[in-house]
Amino acid sequence: MTTPAPTLILASASPRRRELLARLGMTPDAIAPADIDETPHKAELPRVYAERMAREKALAVDAGTSHVLAGDTVVACGRRILPKAEDEATARRCLELLSGRRHRVLSAIALAAPDGSVRERLSETQLKFKRLSPEEIDAYIASGEWHGKAGGYAIQGMAEALIPWIQGSHSGVVGLPLYETRTLLKAAGFSLG
Repeated sequence: MTTPAPTLILASASPRRRELLARLGMTPDAIAPADIDETPHKAELPRVYAERMAREKALAVDAGTSHVLAGDTVVACGRRILPKAEDEATARRCLELLSGRRHRVLSAIALAAPDGSVRERLSETQLKFKRLSPEEIDAYIASGEWHGKAGGYAIQGMAEALIPWIQGSHSGVVGLPLYETRTLLKAAGFSLG
């Protein structure tokens, strides 16, 4: 008797995460965005916050006999966690802070198994924005790409042309580090190319 192939629930509504997962030849069996409080704890460091969010999201989804894959992407400038930009003022503050500076993007993923165990990985990428002129910031704000994005930018869009240096995982900055995700899924018995 053969063991049935594991099934996967993606605990995210992000189309970017679905697109990245497809690059691994994976289509989730279901999409079930986790609804959790994403407020950082007082003095919580970016890495700890990203890992906690991914783990809590994976465990928040009622999976039955499926595995649950969850992720969280955090833009950090020093010890500071930059917010998801929900308005122009927040996006502008983030871009002004990142202008001409290096920063980190921490992309944590967690895979919860049906038995309640959780496997976790973290990708840390360093990036640098060019020094942004007020006109460049205005143009990026006008694009609307920043909306809902951690740190007020999306590397998969116009912002990529403003980043002269990156060290680490491009897919992690987009929202799902593919190397780490592949490693977790293969260890859980998923068949990947």
